[in-house]
Amino acid sequence: MKFTLSSATLSSKLSVLSKVIMTKNAMPILEGFLFEIGDGQLQITASDSENVMKATCPLSESDGNGRFVVNSQTILDAVKELPEQPLTFEVDTLEYTVKVYYQNGNYNFTAQNAEEYPQTQPMPTNVTTITFDASVLLSNISRTLFATAQEQLRPVMNGVYFDITPEYTAIVASDGSKLVRNRCFAVRNELPSSFILPKKPATLLKNVLTKDGGDVVIKFNDRNAVISFSDGLLICRLIEGRYPNYNSVIPKDNPNHLRIDRKTLVSALRRVMPFASESSELVKFKVDLGQLVISSEDIDFATSAKESLICDYDGMPMSIGFKGPALTEILNNIESDDVVIELADPSRAGVVLPGEQPEQEEVLMLIMPMLLND
Repeated sequence: MKFTLSSATLSSKLSVLSKVIMTKNAMPILEGFLFEIGDGQLQITASDSENVMKATCPLSESDGNGRFVVNSQTILDAVKELPEQPLTFEVDTLEYTVKVYYQNGNYNFTAQNAEEYPQTQPMPTNVTTITFDASVLLSNISRTLFATAQEQLRPVMNGVYFDITPEYTAIVASDGSKLVRNRCFAVRNELPSSFILPKKPATLLKNVLTKDGGDVVIKFNDRNAVISFSDGLLICRLIEGRYPNYNSVIPKDNPNHLRIDRKTLVSALRRVMPFASESSELVKFKVDLGQLVISSEDIDFATSAKESLICDYDGMPMSIGFKGPALTEILNNIESDDVVIELADPSRAGVVLPGEQPEQEEVLMLIMPMLLND
């Protein structure tokens, strides 16, 4: 069997798919890529037994159909240093030898029998289907992933929660100290449903989706999801369990509103945070009419920092503490120029909103305060 394709196309697909593969797998064959040639296309599959990802590459030439498995590290090392050029594969599916010819040389290595590669089970018919625009799903996953937890006792918190209602789909993540809730009003379903997407497949989607990638179709039941995008497919096991009632922790009315330039606030936080206590990472906000004073201190090392910023503030004077890195993460995952921070009192959560919401979306982020000593 012989086929030819672009080296750059192959390399880009393999680099994304390689993130699925685990180096030490209970099934050694899963340390390789499954290559399937048919209908003038090459379909590449990578799996870690819980997640299966497929990508398709067009072939410029092909003289037959066939299946074989190649070691992931071997093929990655072979193509990643090559400049863009045609690669010709000659595969002996009886002896399982592979020869790859490129402009100034060739590679020779062995393959494995594809019959040993585990087959993906088809999804049952009783599934729920939702469709996202690729750019919308990409932006929502990108701004949500950082808030997922790493908990052994509550695994439901370790994923991204999709809450589908007749009015909108909410995409949510929380680690207990911060929370992100994105509402997408263009994606909804008459029958309410939900699923929890684990962090690994969510990260894989973030790496593979593009802003002009068309539609992404998600089919899911209570255990698995099949996610189809422009030139690939992701099959993953979902996190089973009941996600907490995230809406109950979001304050309904924080009356004190602080509006400030997002990049200015991030820059000030970066200057002040190095002087905070390493154990607490506490940064203090003191807000008053038209002014925000950010400060930090480490009593043990006699260091401190303070910076004044101009802002719009229409509430009562207040001092409130936040964990500096957590607030910086939230601000870095908001796209708008301005942010609005809604506060109630120093003991209640602060709500962070973009100054301008994305079209047909509502983005809300929440951060729990830290106790101030003074």
